[in-house]
Formats: sequence, C-alpha cells, structure tokens
Amino acid sequence: MADNNLAVATIGGGCFWCIEAVFKPLKGITSLVSGYAGGAITNPTYRQVCNGDTGHAEVVQITFDPSEISFKEMIEIFLVMHDPTTLNRQGGDIGTQYRSTIMYHDDAQKQVAEEVIAAFTADKVYDDPIVTEVVPLDIFYPAEEYHQDYYANNSRQPYCAAVIAPKVAKLRKKYAERLAVA
Repeated sequence: MADNNLAVATIGGGCFWCIEAVFKPLKGITSLVSGYAGGAITNPTYRQVCNGDTGHAEVVQITFDPSEISFKEMIEIFLVMHDPTTLNRQGGDIGTQYRSTIMYHDDAQKQVAEEVIAAFTADKVYDDPIVTEVVPLDIFYPAEEYHQDYYANNSRQPYCAAVIAPKVAKLRKKYAERLAVA
C-alpha cells in the first residue's frame, strides 16, 4: 500500500494501453504506471515481453484513493471493461502477456478480488467461465517511457482508434458518474 491513505492495485487485461486509458478518467485515481509483472527475468523490455517467453503480463499499477473509489469498485469495472473469459488474449492481442490478471498486494485485496469474481460468476454476468488469475504481486517493472499515457499521446494511432477508443466510450457511457471529468 502507498502512503497518505492511498492504495495501490496492479491489474492486467490485454494491452496495458487499454487498461490505463480506461482507469485514467475515474475519480480517485491518482496515478497509473504501465509495466510488466509476473515473469521470470529482471527488467524486461517491451520487445522481450511481446515475444511471449518472459512470463510477464502487461499490467498497470494504479495508485488510488480508497475514500473515492474502492478496490472492489475497481475490480468490478475491470471485469466489465475487458473480457475476463478469454485465456491469454484480448481480441487480436494473443499471448500470455495479455492474460487477465489481478496481482494483489495483500490478503484483503485477494479476498475482494475472489469475492467479486465469485459474484460475477454467480450472477452469470458472462456465458463462459471467468479465467482471470488472482495471484500475489511479486515485482513490478515500469514499462518504457513511451508506453506511459499512451492513449492520451497517440489517440489517432490506428490501434488506439480501433481498440482503445471504443473501450473509453463504453466507460464514459456505463460509468459516467464515476468519471473525474465528464
């Protein structure tokens, strides 16, 4: 956990550019860092992770104010804003680096993540089983600088326009009351 009553969450669900773009406009989010976690080598590069043989997932480490957005709310939004039923892929992004993952920082986060997944399963939110892994965070490695705030800096890039923009539009429609700026 972070200082000053802030908390930290680490999640991945496909390309980290998408997760960062979805969480950035939410109330209570104070910072986001795209990076890599869950793999076997020290200080991996984007090229190494994209090759799919380091074991790392593309993740976003999110610092947030729990008095404005709870970890539970974040996990609920996360499970709605990506497809947690596809193993090692999101749309055209295929490989273990794109797995759906919640990398908890403490036992309380683990419990909340498991409870939210169980509730989504019980409520049959998805036709297929949720395959999101819930694992402890070991080491987080920030991605290269050009990956940070990628969507804001590259919104006209074809991938951003085709893949990320619809997710951001869905967020704005579904969670308008949760946005820091309308």
